[in-house]
Amino acid sequence: MKTYPTPFIAAAVQAAPVYLDADATVELACSLIDEAAKNGARLIAFPEVFVAGYPYWNWTMTPVQGSPWYERLYINSIDVPGPHVERLCAAAREANCFVVIGVNERGAHSYGTLYNTVLFIGADGTLLGRHRKLVPTWAEKLTWTGGDGNSLTVYDTEIGPLGALACGENTNTLARFSLLAQGELIHVANYIALPVAPKDYDMVEAIKVRAAAHSFEGKLFSIVSCSSISQEIIDCVAGDDANGRALLEREHSAFSGIFGPDGRLLTEPLIDREGIVYGEIDLTRCIQPKQMHDIVGHYNRFDIFSLSVDKQQRAPIQITGRRADQSSLDRRDSVTESLAAASSTALMEKRHA
Repeated sequence: MKTYPTPFIAAAVQAAPVYLDADATVELACSLIDEAAKNGARLIAFPEVFVAGYPYWNWTMTPVQGSPWYERLYINSIDVPGPHVERLCAAAREANCFVVIGVNERGAHSYGTLYNTVLFIGADGTLLGRHRKLVPTWAEKLTWTGGDGNSLTVYDTEIGPLGALACGENTNTLARFSLLAQGELIHVANYIALPVAPKDYDMVEAIKVRAAAHSFEGKLFSIVSCSSISQEIIDCVAGDDANGRALLEREHSAFSGIFGPDGRLLTEPLIDREGIVYGEIDLTRCIQPKQMHDIVGHYNRFDIFSLSVDKQQRAPIQITGRRADQSSLDRRDSVTESLAAASSTALMEKRHA
């Protein structure tokens, strides 16, 4: 007999990272996990690429001007698994909370590849899995490599079926449906503050429309966590560029909140400013609305429509035959281990400073 989890409190964090500083941002995340847990949260959602920031220079500089910034971001990205992930997992375990957090992830196969990744961490401190953003949006293609269908996964947790998509992916109807069809009832939609959008684009309203639509269509809860943009980020990226500064200072660019199965906002709207919003998640509220519209059940025609999702993990090379080029694999592992060791050393030195 299917049982439903008892109601619990979810928290949506709206905050700015310590820009381009992975060690400090992870420590900030751990302190926010502790704060939210002390306020009763069992699930804590963090913004897109919270560790350690979003490449705003892609929108304000030419690709040539932005290239050195890409290197800075790469150096302050993390390995999965790795010491930064271990620190986040330890914080989740200590708080007895599920954590969903966006990170810049270094690809193990290439010294220079980055992914926009969402990590799922269990309340026991286990790394449940990761989702790599399928398609970087617009200027983001200068920074991130696209993920594959392998990470379109809903995790069956003690608090309920949990899934997530990053920012613009919440516009992708098929990506959203693939999660719904796997039984998703708790959806984390994490975003970045986007003040650099076109003049007629309101980021706050765009986030609200997408979150309400997914909640209403799927009859589920959506936890929206968006980063805020700090003065530190503006000063760092814009410097004395007046046009760049004006773009980054634009208001109405960040929104966080929690939506119920009827598509309505359950919490106060958190706009632009930093903070944490809390809302109760009671999955029994998902049942009655599905009697009207269950798009993964009776309210669909699977004899007419079908969706196929390729969940094969895509690697840059498939080695076949009796012998593999072990030397190339050893070199790759050596690079990955060196990066992880350097990152771990820096993290330990920072802690003991």
